[in-house]
Amino acid sequence: MEKWVHMSLVMLLVISMDFGVKGDDAEEVTYDGRSLIINGQRNILFSGSIHYPRSTPQMWPDLIAKAKQGGLDVIQTYVFWNLHEPQQGKYDFSGRYDLVRFIKEIQAQGLYVCLRIGPFIESEWTYGGFPFWLHDVPGIVYRTDNEPFKFYMQNFTTKIVNMMKEEGLYASQGGPIILSQIENEYQNVQRAFGTAGSQYVEWAAKMAVGLNTGVPWVMCKQTDAPDPVINTCNGMRCGETFTGPNSPNKPAMWTENWTSFYQVYGGLPYIRSAEDIAFHVTLFIAKNYGSFVNYYMYHGGTNFGRTGSAYTITAYYDQAPLDEYGLFRQPKWGHLKELHATIKSCSTTLLQGVQRNISLGQLQEGYVFEEENGECVAFLINNDQRSNVTVQFQNSSYELLPKSISILPDCQNVAFNTAHLNTTSNRRIITSRQNFSSVDDWKQFQDIIPNFDDTSLRSNSLLEQMNTTKDISDYLWYTLRFENNLSCNDPVLRVQSAAHVAHAFVNNTYIGGLHGNHDVKSFTLELPTTLTNGTNNISILSVMVGLPDSGAFLERRFAGLNNVELQCSEEETLNLNNSTWGYQVGLLGEQLEVYKDQNSSDIKWTQLGDILIDETTLTWYKATFATPEGDDPIALDLSSMGKGEAWVNGQSIGRYWILFHNSKGIPSQSLYHVPRSFLKDSENILVLLEEGGGNPLGISLNTVSVTDLQDNFSKLPFPTFV
Repeated sequence: MEKWVHMSLVMLLVISMDFGVKGDDAEEVTYDGRSLIINGQRNILFSGSIHYPRSTPQMWPDLIAKAKQGGLDVIQTYVFWNLHEPQQGKYDFSGRYDLVRFIKEIQAQGLYVCLRIGPFIESEWTYGGFPFWLHDVPGIVYRTDNEPFKFYMQNFTTKIVNMMKEEGLYASQGGPIILSQIENEYQNVQRAFGTAGSQYVEWAAKMAVGLNTGVPWVMCKQTDAPDPVINTCNGMRCGETFTGPNSPNKPAMWTENWTSFYQVYGGLPYIRSAEDIAFHVTLFIAKNYGSFVNYYMYHGGTNFGRTGSAYTITAYYDQAPLDEYGLFRQPKWGHLKELHATIKSCSTTLLQGVQRNISLGQLQEGYVFEEENGECVAFLINNDQRSNVTVQFQNSSYELLPKSISILPDCQNVAFNTAHLNTTSNRRIITSRQNFSSVDDWKQFQDIIPNFDDTSLRSNSLLEQMNTTKDISDYLWYTLRFENNLSCNDPVLRVQSAAHVAHAFVNNTYIGGLHGNHDVKSFTLELPTTLTNGTNNISILSVMVGLPDSGAFLERRFAGLNNVELQCSEEETLNLNNSTWGYQVGLLGEQLEVYKDQNSSDIKWTQLGDILIDETTLTWYKATFATPEGDDPIALDLSSMGKGEAWVNGQSIGRYWILFHNSKGIPSQSLYHVPRSFLKDSENILVLLEEGGGNPLGISLNTVSVTDLQDNFSKLPFPTFV
């Protein structure tokens, strides 16, 4: 306890340091029951989530410019603790992790920032954004009234706040940050912690406010957010579901309006229409006095490397107004732009007028805002999902489309209807630029299947995977050497796993594999096998596809194998759980870093041999390619592959899993984004780790563009529409 008291005193000294110096451009940010107030001016603010590590610094200016063009006032981002402090006390804010550069680019384009520090973020990000070293802190319990956790949470939060202050990035210093968030959807897990959960909420709010940023703090999905922290809504229908601010002096804010939904391997994309988004944004403003709406995501981007959480695909919120590549997703982007302009045209009355609700029919109603000077705004709502309806309002007739809201900025003329699209839809065009169909294009490196004698880590039990790998690899080998004393030579190998994939080898021969899915947390392999008389080797490769990102007691989660046995019959079963197991973390190719060009001379690459389709061979493939001309985004079509990970010039573009088909019998994702900033002019090196017997000869390099449906496609070589 003395240790924690000492650490807390040190932290108090750090917190008391105030780097904030108000400059000439300082803006005072406060709030009342109607909105945020910036320099004495109430505001209706539209915001969009763009996550800096899910894109590249070279993409940031264009993404922010398109957001501004779309009528946004604010860019919202999480802060990714596990990227910035991958090792305890060692920080990284370079490249895609350059948070300050990202915020300064937003400022340069005249937009505000909502900084969601968390530092728990969920976000379909591996381990919810926590660095895995946190797991090994003695006595730690995440996200509750636990001294070790509170110490490290406060330490990181304070570091980020002080970094922002040093750079003068809070609005109180003349910077763009007008809001910060502490914690994230904590109410989802609060009951699991009982009284300690409520105490933690109070502590987190007090700690954050005590950092003296000069701007308000929010807690999303937290109806008991302590004053002065603002409670906010997350979801798709906050106009219907939000119970409202927990104080009449707080504004109604929507921190996550889900423009789509995250997609997992084996899942279908969630298509949310532009009309539905516009309806619920308008309802939130009309009914709830909503004055801040953030689109989650406005640009989802890419889960590069191993950053996606369990089963999450590499493309993140590709159905957002700006797609994975930063291209316009129409009509979503354009329809929302029109909505923003309409709301802004009458925002003064919405922020100052008196609201009244009127009935216009059985499923129809209106909200009217009126000022003393006669200014008036009306929202006419049709909740009937099937039929057009004509309603009477102020002695005039208005036809309302099904499930729509008409906005009358002057209470007379319809300026916008949420279900009426003026924006033309577009389609994505995939144009092939290079094929890798020649055997001469490729070299290969065969990974090894370790046996018990090859391992140095030993245990008389089945070890939990995450705690063994420390998240430095998706892969953990469980190996066993045993004498066959069974009455049969062809038993069934039965393996129960709480990981995501398992591949089994007996005496270096692959006998089969299986995987789970996002919704079922465990699975069982039952594989007929043949044993030899005497000594046999079993090697089981357990695979994670991202760590869990949500739920209470995240530090207690179990992954990996939890039961292994050989079964001759129901009466004769040999349980191997308490045998002496040998372990190897990761694959040989990972240890050798074969994906890095500077290591190629140390690797014995060979010419491509026979491709063993539909069989797990753990093969690394390497090829080179030239950078396509132009500025269009680039993607690899990996639809001929199985499962693994891809690197370009040493940088991972993410995991792929083509073999995992959705309910329509197709891969959840086959195109994988290659940022142009990852590339050289020529001799780019592509390396693939193939785990599932894929065929690299079917890979193609493509450019990605979008066009209006009526455009002429004939000038484009070999286009494909998706």
